[in-house]
Amino acid sequence: MPSTWGKIFKVSTYGESHGVSVGVVVEGVPAGLPFPEEEIQKDLTRRRPGQNDLTTPRDEEDKVVVESGVFQGKTTGSPILLKVNNKNTIGSDYDEMAHIFRPSHADYTYSEKYGHRAHVGGGRSSVRETIGRVAAAGLARVILERELGIQTIAWVDSVGGIDSLISESEYPVSRDFVDQFPTRCPKKTTNDEMETLIRKLRDEGDSVGGTVKAIVKNLPPGLGDPVYDKLDADLAKALLSISACKGFEVGSGFGGTRQTGSVHNDEFYIEEKTGKVKTRTNNSGGIQGGISNGMDLVIRAAFKPTSTIKKEQKTVDDKNKETILQAKGRHDPCVLPRAIPIVEAVINLVLVDAYFYQRALQPKWFLKYANLDSIPNQ
Repeated sequence: MPSTWGKIFKVSTYGESHGVSVGVVVEGVPAGLPFPEEEIQKDLTRRRPGQNDLTTPRDEEDKVVVESGVFQGKTTGSPILLKVNNKNTIGSDYDEMAHIFRPSHADYTYSEKYGHRAHVGGGRSSVRETIGRVAAAGLARVILERELGIQTIAWVDSVGGIDSLISESEYPVSRDFVDQFPTRCPKKTTNDEMETLIRKLRDEGDSVGGTVKAIVKNLPPGLGDPVYDKLDADLAKALLSISACKGFEVGSGFGGTRQTGSVHNDEFYIEEKTGKVKTRTNNSGGIQGGISNGMDLVIRAAFKPTSTIKKEQKTVDDKNKETILQAKGRHDPCVLPRAIPIVEAVINLVLVDAYFYQRALQPKWFLKYANLDSIPNQ
């Protein structure tokens, strides 16, 4: 079962929803970097369950434990093992699901592929797998911020039929601003509508999906490679690897198909203040030919409604018999609010790996764009 991502900054996640622990091994981190344990914990706390009544009532502290790769507050260059113990598990909630497949869940496909599955909590298909990625990405985020000035901010763009209609001029300026809103939709009136809808469906034993939008500021040109290793292709794979994510677009996305080339093309110009090459519009979303062009990266991802709901549903069991399931357990009525730090995490994991690769490939690029004063041993 593949569990590793990255060429240079490699992350290998492990663990299941109701196992002893979940976590990640991070390889490829240079020695001597200040290790940001507090920042990693912040990111894990942002994605933890039980934050409010819009999320699953499962209450986990999600406290990170650093097992290796760090000494006296700095990285040693060896693999870094970050672990989070599972403490609030109730396996009995899943007894019925040992032999019954939840509609639209991974139960059936895992069973067919592997012939054996961990049914409690969804096992490896649970969103708790993302704890390892969020932990690793806390380190990636700090590296990107310190060495390139990159800032990644995601927010809930829609829930069900409720759209935020946040224009480019209204994009949130910080993660802290987004976190002020329970749904993480940074628009008060829309947030209130979304809260009402999520609570209504939760009380009915149902769920709802939506979209997440993200912007990456200060992304330098030159990250990503043509053909099979395009930056947008890597981002799409990373985002679609998140549980419940079913769609991805960059820049104008599908909306761009309704425009002509003369309207959609991003004309270049030289910014007078900085002398940098810029584009007057950003329909490309910061990526052209699979390579970043120096404009803001703008992406959007679609998340389906949570599969495990309390309403009765028709399904089948592992004996090929039709049956009825009324699922138990503790599940998010809407995954969107807790998906925000996960979306930011996988974006930052893709970007830090692309950065390390470009740094090794083109020393002149590294000298031009990196903040050398912030990098030890240079």
